[in-house]
Amino acid sequence: MVAEKTEFAGASGDRLAARVDRPAGAPRAWALFAHCFSCSKDVFAASRISGRLAELGIGVLRFDFTGLGASEGDFANTNFSSNVDDLIQAASHMKTALGPPSLIVGHSLGGAAAILAAEKIADVRAVVTLAAPASAEHVTHNFLSDVPKIERDGAAEVTLAGRRFTIKKQFLDDLAGHSVIAAARQLKKPILIAHSPVDELVSIDNATELFVAAKHPKSFLSLDNADHLLTNRNNASYAADVIAAWAGRFIDQPAARADASAPDADTDDVVVRETRQGKYENAVSVRGLHHLIADEPEKFGGDDRGPTPYEYLSAALAACTSITLRMYADRKGIKADRITVGVDHKKDHAPDCETCDEKEASRVDIFTRRIKIDGDVDSEDREKLLEIADKCPVHRTLHAPVVVRTEMWRERRQS
Repeated sequence: MVAEKTEFAGASGDRLAARVDRPAGAPRAWALFAHCFSCSKDVFAASRISGRLAELGIGVLRFDFTGLGASEGDFANTNFSSNVDDLIQAASHMKTALGPPSLIVGHSLGGAAAILAAEKIADVRAVVTLAAPASAEHVTHNFLSDVPKIERDGAAEVTLAGRRFTIKKQFLDDLAGHSVIAAARQLKKPILIAHSPVDELVSIDNATELFVAAKHPKSFLSLDNADHLLTNRNNASYAADVIAAWAGRFIDQPAARADASAPDADTDDVVVRETRQGKYENAVSVRGLHHLIADEPEKFGGDDRGPTPYEYLSAALAACTSITLRMYADRKGIKADRITVGVDHKKDHAPDCETCDEKEASRVDIFTRRIKIDGDVDSEDREKLLEIADKCPVHRTLHAPVVVRTEMWRERRQS
């Protein structure tokens, strides 16, 4: 992996210091990490989890909130709302400079902010919280003895993790104006809630409240003996491993890594567009509803993130064969429990092609199709099904004369 320093303009216009943890190859997806209250992008949980996610192929942007770490701005003038706004601004920056974030991960108060920000970031497809409180006001436990003074005088200096910060009354008022539970209840995206049962700063009860409020799909990860800051490297790595595995089903889709569906394409088209996140990686959109990835194996210079074009062609033949056999079996009352079709493709010498003209190329495409039929099907019906396999539409297309017309995209749309 590669770690890069960068910066971008926060919600208030201040320059925010950030770090990009980039995988060695093309990222399978991008994640946005929100650090804990009064922490920085380089706190153990942020740096170790982000680094591990990068090792697993997920690029991460982590940054210092306004007024913290190496970022510009006055912490005293920030609040929970500004943290949420900074996250939204960070996502906008990522979409332009790196790639749209399909995953957002938040630690402690950053987890609460991630829940609120997720619904406002269209590209985010999954949410992860680490040791997050069920209420933004929970953070006042860090300076509870100073709250009366802040309420009375409008501001006070407090000590957080050995450092002095000025907290204003507007910060307290802003915390009270947000309901993390309500946001979790309204969240329409998958969420993984990770928490330690021995967390002494934010009790496990907070995770229970968030989990009960959230809608499915939702998952819970117990971090066993981890402390609140995940200072143990093994705990951080374990959390990252589970996050990557859990999020994979939601973020490993072309819509998360590229504009897979062309906005000016007809909805009944198959549209293929380069993702620009791999040498040959392409996003495939079918009728704007189904999103796939096409790529080449590493030995041909690709990243092997999806089937090759010929593998898609083999899949089309296999799927068409299976569907055709199912239609025939059901119509004829043949008790076929399950039909399985395997297809291999290779190029071989022309002598293997009985119908090839002598002038044709010396090598031809050969598709080897294997059909398995489970169930109580006698030999006569099996032979008939093998015969019907040759009548599937894709099979016929491969044998029939084919005309491919090529034209410029815009010219087509204007015709």
